Amino acid sequence: PGFDSIYLAEEKMSRLMEQVWSFYNNRWLVFVAAMWIQSCAGVGYMFGSISPVIKSTMGYNQREVAILGVAKDLGDNIGFIAGYLCEVLPLWGILLIGALQNFVGYGLVWLIVSGLLPSLPLWVMCIAIFVGTNGETYFNTAALVSCVQNFPITRGPIVGILKGFAALSSAILTLVYALLNASSDAVLILVIAIVPTMVVIALMFIVRPVKGHKQVKKSDETSFLFVYGVCLVLAAYLLVVMLVEDLLDISQAITTLFTVILFVILLIPIVIPILLTLFPESRITAEERLLVESQEQNERNSEQDGNEVLFSEFEDEKNAADSLPPPKKQKYLAHIKAEMYLAAAEGAVRVKRRKGPRRGEDFTLLQALVKADFLLIFASLGLTAGSSLAIIDNLGQISQSLGYSDSDIFVSMISVWNFLGRVGGGIFSEVIVKKYAYPRPVAMVGVQVFMAFGHFYYAMSWPGQIYILTVLVGLGYGAIWAVVPAAVSELFGLKSFGAMYNFLTLASPSCNLIFSGVIASGIYDYYAEKQSGLKQNIGGNFLTLHFSTTSESLSCSGSICYSITCGILAACCLVAVVLSMIVVRRTKSVYAQLYGTYVS
Repeated sequence: PGFDSIYLAEEKMSRLMEQVWSFYNNRWLVFVAAMWIQSCAGVGYMFGSISPVIKSTMGYNQREVAILGVAKDLGDNIGFIAGYLCEVLPLWGILLIGALQNFVGYGLVWLIVSGLLPSLPLWVMCIAIFVGTNGETYFNTAALVSCVQNFPITRGPIVGILKGFAALSSAILTLVYALLNASSDAVLILVIAIVPTMVVIALMFIVRPVKGHKQVKKSDETSFLFVYGVCLVLAAYLLVVMLVEDLLDISQAITTLFTVILFVILLIPIVIPILLTLFPESRITAEERLLVESQEQNERNSEQDGNEVLFSEFEDEKNAADSLPPPKKQKYLAHIKAEMYLAAAEGAVRVKRRKGPRRGEDFTLLQALVKADFLLIFASLGLTAGSSLAIIDNLGQISQSLGYSDSDIFVSMISVWNFLGRVGGGIFSEVIVKKYAYPRPVAMVGVQVFMAFGHFYYAMSWPGQIYILTVLVGLGYGAIWAVVPAAVSELFGLKSFGAMYNFLTLASPSCNLIFSGVIASGIYDYYAEKQSGLKQNIGGNFLTLHFSTTSESLSCSGSICYSITCGILAACCLVAVVLSMIVVRRTKSVYAQLYGTYVS
């Protein structure tokens, strides 16, 4: 009996260790950990909350604050280094670099703003904010690369959910800051420096490729629906909490309760890998399906090579082989192609060579840059996303100019609407292309019209202007980033999608450099000096004021501070609508070919 009990104990321990190892290598655990990292990775969205305290403490004018905003945008969008290092370093190394950048960059900003270090020049603050914000590009890269490799046939939902959690991060970090009940607003900067760093370091050895293509299960669709449900519950909960905090004077105990409930909701998705580990299911059928899809994809990739020699007769043979099973079809076509190459050398068949890829095929970045459609999308995205960033970066000053003492509520709200825009924009664009075979840029047109209305509403100083602006800009900014990458991948292929996507991300900070760094800050400073009485000649030259060397911090009050700016941004969105409509007209035939079979 003693030996039997020892054997049973060892067997139970062995089974337990096997389950622990299976749980650690479960791709859904990697996905959940990536969601948690993304939930605090969008530190760039927090700039609207920390810019007022930086401005008041450092004595900056609005132009200098706008320069800091541009540094933040550049750090948030320049991800080439992270993309390159991802090919030579393990993902835990990528996450560690991002965590160190986040901690050092925003830690330095906190030390300066809190007075623990002497005041440093503006360019030092720009570098610190750039370095700190650039850390999130490493978080995004590691999370997306690992999960896309683990979920190769469900990339769309994976990317949408992860990017959505990044959009929610500002609301989550703001609630964590409220839990601390700090007496100084500078503590929020410390929260930004510490919380993402701790979370990433704690999870960096979990987020990695785990051969997820071998873990496809029949329950995956149910699991995705469950995660979508958690996302919507989380967004609704954060929105309710923010409205309650804005309308009521709640106690610290209630704030603590709100934060605990938030953490519980964030932890709920861990149920998926736990259940899959405790109750494993067969995955043979799913793997066979994935193998067939992979083979078909390889065939499409080889057929779309720009340097491939195409035979007109080969198309007939390929159509005749459609009735064969995938393995036999591939072998048969390879044999036929080899014979045709031999015949071509003898002049027996006609040969034609492609001069370059056509829309819907694989482009390199250089090939895409000379295409009108790509440049039109880039310009349209820059006008739309750049105008949104101008509002996001200046949201703290916008709320203060209207008499709101707490700007955190609006920054958090725009984060929630941003998340819903990413989810809703992806669903809306999928319906357009798969149900009606309309070009995906049609969704861009709709989003840009809504954003133009939001800017125009604020420009007219109508009731509830900041709430309407926050909702429409948040939804629009999220939706445009759900639509544009998908459209580019359809029109220009996936082979160089990473390079094209990184290039597109430069559109918004480039335009925001003008929208926020020149237009918004210039108009704000003009009316700030006008209201303060420091400007002797009220009808003086605007550019002379804007580029003056005065460093005195001024404040502007009233909707006039940003109403003219919003009018200009509304006009820019309408220009973007025109550009997107041109793309729609030019790509109708492409989408009809890609999705015509989906239309009943």
